[in-house]
Amino acid sequence: MSATQATGQVVCVSGLCVTIRGIASLLVIGDRVTLCPLGHQDVLAEVVGFSHDGARLMVFGAVDGIGPGTPATLRTVTGRDRSGLAVHEGWLGRVIDPLGRPLDAAGPIVPGPNMQPLRPSPPGPIERARLGPRMDLGVRVLDVFTTCRVGQRLGLFAGSGVGKSSLMSMLARQAKCDVAVIALVGERGREVREFIEDDLGPEGMARSVVVVATSDSPPLMRREAAYAALSVAEYFRDQDKSVLLLMDSVTRFCLALREIGLSSGEPPATKGYPPSVFAELPRLLERAGPGRRDGNGNAGHITALFTVLVEGGDHDEPVADAVRGILDGHVVMDRRIGEEGRYPAVDVLKSLSRTVPGCLSAEEASLTRLARQCLATHENMADMIRLGAYKPGTDPAVDEAVRVYPALNAMLSQGKHETSTIESGFGALQDALSDNAGALAA
Repeated sequence: MSATQATGQVVCVSGLCVTIRGIASLLVIGDRVTLCPLGHQDVLAEVVGFSHDGARLMVFGAVDGIGPGTPATLRTVTGRDRSGLAVHEGWLGRVIDPLGRPLDAAGPIVPGPNMQPLRPSPPGPIERARLGPRMDLGVRVLDVFTTCRVGQRLGLFAGSGVGKSSLMSMLARQAKCDVAVIALVGERGREVREFIEDDLGPEGMARSVVVVATSDSPPLMRREAAYAALSVAEYFRDQDKSVLLLMDSVTRFCLALREIGLSSGEPPATKGYPPSVFAELPRLLERAGPGRRDGNGNAGHITALFTVLVEGGDHDEPVADAVRGILDGHVVMDRRIGEEGRYPAVDVLKSLSRTVPGCLSAEEASLTRLARQCLATHENMADMIRLGAYKPGTDPAVDEAVRVYPALNAMLSQGKHETSTIESGFGALQDALSDNAGALAA
């Protein structure tokens, strides 16, 4: 393919947006242009909109040094070669930024022979494979009460500081998958190295690719981190591998989209989010899941867990509500449970997996139903039990809930480096509900 260059110039810089003229007729949404400010390094920018003044761009770096007259160069390729990532097997064990550049000290990134597109369409609904068998996540409370199938997508809803990162590290280390792709979108810079070295560790890192855009990154970089992580996951999925995708968090991805939309002139709608955010969200989330079937009926899968920051405990805020409607289940973490000392701080009664009916035996389903009933009964009567207002023998269901609650609570707790399987989880649940529950709790 032949390549040429076209050059325009900046005519306006307003907030996060840069307007250029001279090459606007050659551009479409999503094209990338190189800005060359005098005395500063070249900076990459992306077309996010158009106006009567020209093309509106947002930069992948700082706008320092950019002003009227700054050259803007477009490298055009016959057939319009769009942006992508040259993903390679050698990316396993690496930490990269959303543009595919290394952030660790392990040397240059090995490029693959082909470009993986950043924003492809999800597989067609009829072309897709079905969900696979149930999958060991390595976390007892999830394996038992929100049992996950290969290719399923779960949402993890929690406030800040409730233990999302620790739960993600347990999944990355212990889940039964071939590859783990971890996207840290808008994460605190201080926590990235701690997560990689302390939480993920060498064992988890060896089979992982970590994509990082910290909170101080421009909105385009934070948005691109989510797209890049999906592209890496899709590369390994297309090799018929089982991929675990962990994204923290979808909320910060939506905040980046909001900044981009408002800066490009889009009107605010639901709680300040422009309409494009809720159009883009399903396009991103639907890319996870089962892949296309090949001629033999085989397919790779992306089993995904997307975290959602629930600020102020409002589970009906726009992003949380939209994500919950798209995904195949949700896991709710509760600060109150963490304050009581039980980790992971998962609220079993508010969490569910929509695929549970297809992956539990009748005996396992009966055990989880009985456990939920006991937990719900104990929660409803907790204040009366705590105050001593409930008299034992008044209600057999409450008596049973009081009897098994200590063992159930112990069963739901798990250390960060403690391993578990689905079978051992259901065995522990059966023991907790048995006549020996009191002895187990002690």
